[in-house]
Formats: sequence, C-alpha cells, structure tokens
Amino acid sequence: QLQLTESGGGLVQPGGSLTLSCAFSGFSLDYYVIGWFRQAPGKEREGVSCISGSDGSTYYADSERGRITISKDKAKNTVFLQMNSVKPEDTGVYYCAISNPVVFAGLALDAYRYHFWGQGTQVTVSS
Repeated sequence: QLQLTESGGGLVQPGGSLTLSCAFSGFSLDYYVIGWFRQAPGKEREGVSCISGSDGSTYYADSERGRITISKDKAKNTVFLQMNSVKPEDTGVYYCAISNPVVFAGLALDAYRYHFWGQGTQVTVSS
C-alpha cells in the first residue's frame, strides 16, 4: 500500500530555515520520481522541486532555485526539502507526491504527472 507522509512544517520567521520530510512506504524509490508542491492560501498548487529516485537528479522551479535543496535518503525511505532564507510567500501547505517515469519521462513539476499524494504539512512564515 502506497503511503506518503509529510512532516517538518510549522511556524518559522522570515529569513530562517526549515527542512521538510516525506517518508514513504509501499514502493521502491529506485523506480519513481518524488516531487514537492506548495499550495498557498487561495492559490493553486505549484511545483517546488523533484528528484529522481534512480539517479538522484534534481529539478527546481525557477523561483526556488538557489534557496531550496531536495535530497533523498534511501535507507530511511525519506525525501527531504531544505528551505533557506524563507519568505512570507513560502507560506502554504507542502505536499509530496510520486510520479512514474515510465509513464512520464524526465523531471518536471506538472501536477498531472504525479499520481499519488501525501496529506501535506503546513508551513507558515511570519514574524
């Protein structure tokens, strides 16, 4: 049974750092892509970053490049999203999701490519 569980959200001050975790079970990361998405209040869900489970290659949304790092720990069945210099605009619910590269080749952040989603973790950036 597929399962994705996000954690690590909370209240953080502007300029601070935060690391989100996506713990997964029911599949081997070797065969999937895991992506992180953010849904800000009143806005559509948008892609932040994704990582290939097979070779560790990564992809970032242009707006996040340089400030966010995605990584994986295969032994812990976890994918991480480290966020630095956070801004109020980073506020939202963060979701992780999996994509099958056999169906959708390459790395991208279009939500339709991702077929299974976690429940999300709330991040609030405020002083």
